[in-house]
This record gives sequence, C-alpha cells and structure tokens, in this order.
Amino acid sequence: MLTRLQFSLSVILLLACGFLYQLSLKSSFLFFHLLPYKSQQGLEALLGHGRCIVFLETSERTEPSPLVSCAVESAAKTYPEQPVLLLMKGLNNSTQLSPNSTSPAFSLLSAIDNVFLLPLDMKSLFEDTPLFSWYTRINSNKERNWLHVSSDAARLAIIWKYGGVYMDTDVISIRPIPEENFLAAQDSQFSSNGVFGFLPHHRFLWECMENFVENYNPGIWGHQGPNLMTRILRVWCKLRDFQEVSDLKCLNLSFLHPQRFYPISFRAWRRYYEVWDTEPSFNNSYALHLWNYMNKEGRVVVRGSNMLVENLYRKHCPRTYRVLIQGPEGLVTGEQGPGNK
Repeated sequence: MLTRLQFSLSVILLLACGFLYQLSLKSSFLFFHLLPYKSQQGLEALLGHGRCIVFLETSERTEPSPLVSCAVESAAKTYPEQPVLLLMKGLNNSTQLSPNSTSPAFSLLSAIDNVFLLPLDMKSLFEDTPLFSWYTRINSNKERNWLHVSSDAARLAIIWKYGGVYMDTDVISIRPIPEENFLAAQDSQFSSNGVFGFLPHHRFLWECMENFVENYNPGIWGHQGPNLMTRILRVWCKLRDFQEVSDLKCLNLSFLHPQRFYPISFRAWRRYYEVWDTEPSFNNSYALHLWNYMNKEGRVVVRGSNMLVENLYRKHCPRTYRVLIQGPEGLVTGEQGPGNK
C-alpha cells in the first residue's frame, strides 16, 4: 500500500514538474516576444536559420495596424515551422513593453509561437554591404520618400545577409511559396519588390545594392524599389511575356507569374473591398498583395460586410479578425506605412 502511494505521489510530482516546466518555458517564450529589445545575438540566431519570413516597419510606429497584424499572422499560419519576424525601427533598447501595457495587436502577435517582434537597427543592418557608405552620409531629414526608400534598402540588406523571404506588411499569405530564389512579377516583364526570397549572399541582391547606391534617385517613385529589381533582372535574364500561368526560370532564380501574388492588379485594388457574387479561388496564388498604399480613400474592413477582404481576414488571420475587426459602429482602418505598397 505504501509503495503504491509513493508511486502515485511520484507520478503526480512528475506531472506537476512537467506542467511547471512547460509554463516557465511558455512564459520565457512570451517574455522573449514581448521584449523587442532582445540582444542582437538573439536576432542573429533567429535570422541564421536562413528560412525566416521578414516584415519591416521603417517608421517610428510601434502599434501594428490590423492589416499588418493580418499579414504577420497569416505568414505564421502558412509557415508554422519557420520564424516570422516583424522588425520595427520604433523599437529600441529603451522600449519598455509588458503584457499589461501592449496594444491589442502587439499582444496578439506576441502570443503566436513563431512570431518575433524585434527592433530594426538600420546602421547595423547595412554594415558589410554596399549600402553602409550611402546610409552613413545621407541626411534622412532632407530626403524625399525616405520611409519608402529606407525600406527598399533594408529589405535588400536583410535578405542578402541572412536569406529568407521578405514580404510587405499588406501581403496576406495563403499557401507556402515553393521557391528559394525568386522575384514576383507585378506585370509582364516588370518585377515588384513587395515579395521576394533568396538564399543568403545571393549575387543578384548584391548587384541590386550596388545599383541602389550608384544610381540613387529618391525623387522618382519606385526607382529604388521595383524599378531597381526590374533593371537588374533585365541584366540577368532575357525577359519575355508569360505563357498562361507558368513561371519563368533564369539562371538560378525564378520570376514568378503575376497570379502568384498580384491576381488583382493595383488598378483594381478596390475589388478587395467589394462584395463578389462568386469569390475568386486564388488557386494559383501563394499570397495576395492588397495594395494598401493605393488606399487613400481609407477603405476599411468591416465585420459582417461579406467584402472579399473581410473573408480573407476570417480565413487566413482568424485571431486578427476576432480581436481587431469590428462592425459598422466601430470601424477598424488600415494605416499607411512604407511596407504597404
């Protein structure tokens, strides 16, 4: 009897220890997420996997909008085994955030196991790249389109250094991208820079960074972004029109058909905010770019509206939909940001 009692107590003790261990592990994990000023070594370790999904916020904003939250959550849902990083310039070593003081979006994203919210240190990021000399001599206060230009630069540097996939913060992931080295066509023979992925130290991105500095002209919209990607792609590849829904291969990179990320073009961006008789299946797409930069009208996602965008939120970022999207009495709007192009 005593032996059975001792055995039962031992089992209970082991279960209790296991529960406490898991609880402490989860608490530590949340602590990691909620303290975005984690050491640079922690960031390096995460990025060192080479398989990260990376989002950038180059403004000082530290409150993710519902659209940013949906983009990050959908990526985490689509790539559950890969780290999903939201790097924010507004977060730094003096940022004090706790579970009780964070915004709903920050708390929501912090609770997702493979999401990491971390500071963006531009100067450190540009070290050992062609962009460092440009960044250290530029006066950002006098630059036109600085938030967008600095975002264009940062995305090149981070994917060149560490590899992975970069996405704008208005891109909703719907299925995994099967390619490692790829660019996303926005139109036939024209590349976007809103989604791209490469293995670390890929020569294509190094040439993009060199061209970024050599032909720097921030006054022309897109010159440092999609136009830059297209310029270098035309040097690398002999571009031709797409045939049906098939991708183009050139050397060791793929140029993905516009249907993969841009099935609704920027000219038709309002279609996301309309009710469809029959909604598109997006069977040929990996993710959807919502063109938030075009949304000068301030169109919103409304719970119960049955708009295409509402149904995308409900399916691909259900936590964001449940917590942040309200009905007509309390509208939730998207915010403009340099990652929303």
